[in-house]
Amino acid sequence: MSRSLSSPPPSSPVSRRSVLATTAAAATAAVVAPLATAAPSHAAAAAAALPDGTSKDKVLVVGMDGLRHDVIATANAPHLTSMMANGTYGTSLLYANPMAATSSGPGWSTISTGVWPDKHGVRENSFAGKNYGRYPGFLARLAQVRPQLSTYAAVDWKPLDTQGTVTPGADAKLVLDGDRDGYTGHDATIAAETESILRNQNPDVLFVYFGQTDIAGHNSGAASAAYRRAIEVQDGHLGRLLAAIRARPSYAAERWTVIVATDHGHTDSGGHGGSAIEERRTFVLAQGPGIAAGARPADTRLVDVAATVFRQLGIVPDPAWGLDGKPIQERSTDPFEALHPVLAGRADETGIPAGVLGWTHTAPSGWSVVNSAMGTGGVTEWRGWAFATDEFWSRTQRDQHRELNVRSRGVFAVADSDEWDDRASSGPYDSTLVTPAYAVAGKSTVTLGLTTLYRQEGSQSARILASWNGGTPVEVKRYTSDVVSQPQSLTLNVPSGAANVSFRFHYTGSNNWYWVIDGVKVTTG
Repeated sequence: MSRSLSSPPPSSPVSRRSVLATTAAAATAAVVAPLATAAPSHAAAAAAALPDGTSKDKVLVVGMDGLRHDVIATANAPHLTSMMANGTYGTSLLYANPMAATSSGPGWSTISTGVWPDKHGVRENSFAGKNYGRYPGFLARLAQVRPQLSTYAAVDWKPLDTQGTVTPGADAKLVLDGDRDGYTGHDATIAAETESILRNQNPDVLFVYFGQTDIAGHNSGAASAAYRRAIEVQDGHLGRLLAAIRARPSYAAERWTVIVATDHGHTDSGGHGGSAIEERRTFVLAQGPGIAAGARPADTRLVDVAATVFRQLGIVPDPAWGLDGKPIQERSTDPFEALHPVLAGRADETGIPAGVLGWTHTAPSGWSVVNSAMGTGGVTEWRGWAFATDEFWSRTQRDQHRELNVRSRGVFAVADSDEWDDRASSGPYDSTLVTPAYAVAGKSTVTLGLTTLYRQEGSQSARILASWNGGTPVEVKRYTSDVVSQPQSLTLNVPSGAANVSFRFHYTGSNNWYWVIDGVKVTTG
């Protein structure tokens, strides 16, 4: 796509009506901290002085707290809408407890570090267990690997600074206290200072945070006019920043990427932290060089923000960083992604809206499902191995750890004996998913890579078997305890004379749990 950041159509000025009574205390007690030194100031103070930037590749990340993406369309948000048309917009669902609450601490930690809560350690807003030493935020990482970059951070939820979530590594920072003073005024101060820096200085990477959407969600609910007004105000802040980028004298020679993301959703009545779909809604919206215009990928996850920042700066992450994310323009290539066009709506499931298309029994090309030993009856969607999306599958039953399927992307394979048994059935749950045959002639080893979410109970079984040259399948791995959405790698020696190998995923159970696999990749060595 074009490098330029397109302007939205003209619109009337956005009202900055206060949503909270407390926002009358606007823009007081600002903290502007060049480098590592924090100095008290006021909102009217000049913007912090940054070192001169060194890169033509530049990134602005805008965080909007508690912004439920499905409400944007009903608000007057021309700048977000323009970015959706001219950039890539991926929506997804968060985890829930016991991995982490759908709260700001875990959400912003996931965005900043590029890893899921089981790595960064933040599970709620106390930040207990944080592991930023091992998994730092992307600004801290940039300070390590590209210290010559000029970086800036502005936040008005103070824990993002005091807990070390976002601001470490920034050359300058603005830290305000929205909880004490109200977010409306402080959000406006952040927008004004960032606009000044973009127009008058030469930053390379910026992270700015706006918090009022979350307050409006708590006070009035995500279905309210007040919540839509808060979105409109923040959209206006975004518009100011985009205009400031376009007004830069050096803009024509620069390559700007703008990323907008949120940390969690909200219920219609207000609130978050639980496992409802509305609380789990997140999005990543990005516009810039190499990022397709108008794309709506189904495989984007919240961990992809940091990875996208690195890609746009030309930085190849070290595998030792352990990132869970990938750049937003990079598509998943596992075979299940080809199934999106054949996904269907509910059949027997009753708790899933009719318009949610998210399951099929159609296997990818070259794959097959063997149900010859399968019992009869049961819930249609889950009779044997099926292929599903996160939203469809996790809606089947809350709080049974289906929300923990965070490392699956797009479409995945699932054998769910628990849901299958919710309707009358007879006989066992016994189903096998079979891969194509992969050539191994002349190779010494073959490696099967995949991501697994597995929950164990009772006498259920989950086995991986290998069949060489179409011969009798041999068990090569058995799961006997829970695996919470982890990458798996299984390397086998290739027998003498073997020309090909296929793998089988054999699952049995009754009213037990489930087995998910995704990201299947076979390589030889």
